[in-house]
Amino acid sequence: MANGLYAARAKGRRMRTIGVVVNPIAGMGGRVGLKGTDERVAEARDRGAEARAPERATAALRALADVTNAAGVADATNAADGADITLLTYGGEMGESEAREAGFTPTVVGHPEDAETTAADTRDAVRGFVERGVDLVLFVGGDGTATDVATTLDEAGVDEAGSNTPMLGVPAGVKVYSSVFARTPRDAGRIAATFERTERREVNDIDEDAYREGEVRAALKAVATVPVAEALQSGKQRTTGSVETLAAGFAADAEAGVTYLFGPGGTVGAIERELGIAGSPLGVDVWRDGDLLVRDGSEAELLDALGERNIVVVSPIGGQGFVLGRGNQQLSPAVVRQCDLSVVASPAKLAATGVLHVDTGDTELDADLRGWIGVRTGRHTSQLVRIE
Repeated sequence: MANGLYAARAKGRRMRTIGVVVNPIAGMGGRVGLKGTDERVAEARDRGAEARAPERATAALRALADVTNAAGVADATNAADGADITLLTYGGEMGESEAREAGFTPTVVGHPEDAETTAADTRDAVRGFVERGVDLVLFVGGDGTATDVATTLDEAGVDEAGSNTPMLGVPAGVKVYSSVFARTPRDAGRIAATFERTERREVNDIDEDAYREGEVRAALKAVATVPVAEALQSGKQRTTGSVETLAAGFAADAEAGVTYLFGPGGTVGAIERELGIAGSPLGVDVWRDGDLLVRDGSEAELLDALGERNIVVVSPIGGQGFVLGRGNQQLSPAVVRQCDLSVVASPAKLAATGVLHVDTGDTELDADLRGWIGVRTGRHTSQLVRIE
């Protein structure tokens, strides 16, 4: 039986057509320390990178199926065939394979020309969706994919109400700074099935080569129409406030024999400077007993450097609240499971951030990490904050 919300809607339930496009190489560079995958696919594979986006796409589509089932649909295949959701995809790993794995029978609007997919394939998929009048483009990737989708929708023009076709991102890239993404793949699936209103949000991307050198050069790429939902992430924001006392306190309390894994960001960087570490501003460094064991390490290098007791030190992305899963995928589930988690942030940053979030790609680990955590805010102070 449908729950109360969907039972109330059942009589007037309308059809919803969703176009799904997956960038199958998105996020491959994260765990191997490349800070991104643009034009670095071969290098990522040489370092042992594995595809991350397809499994996240499948998770989102399974959540989409779960919601349609709750609405009284007999099964996910029926949802795809038209009981509630008509699903359009691009061929192969660009959406079709993941949709079928999630139980859907999608309509395929085209196929990539080569085995190695490109941004041109993403744009072709979006144009195919628009031509068929989709209600939403659900894409899987990072900020680069978001830019490709948004600019293609801009080129397609607006409807009679003056809006572009809505888009929604499933976070799968290394860089996920734009505010057009759901917090998690499952959130994306639920939002895609249930949203009622849209709003305009920013799409941002950064220069990956500059990012690898420790410099963030962000640029506004587009303004997109996006579903209104609480489970959307905010855009990355800069926050103000001194972290010197926090860094000094943390450095004074550093324990002998403990292996520290310092994540990216300015707050953690201040701690490293206090300890005399010439760390990587945007990578993950490993330090123990005064020695920098690994600078800007990959997942494999971090695992090799772990000791008997290990502590991951991270700070939330301002405005978003993510402490794991955004820009630090080298801190993989395999790494995090062998470490304690230490979150640091100035009071001003916490006030601007609110609750914290994790998105490691391992749903069991994410569930284990959720709950209250003491965030260090100063030399001797901390604040309880909830990870949701």
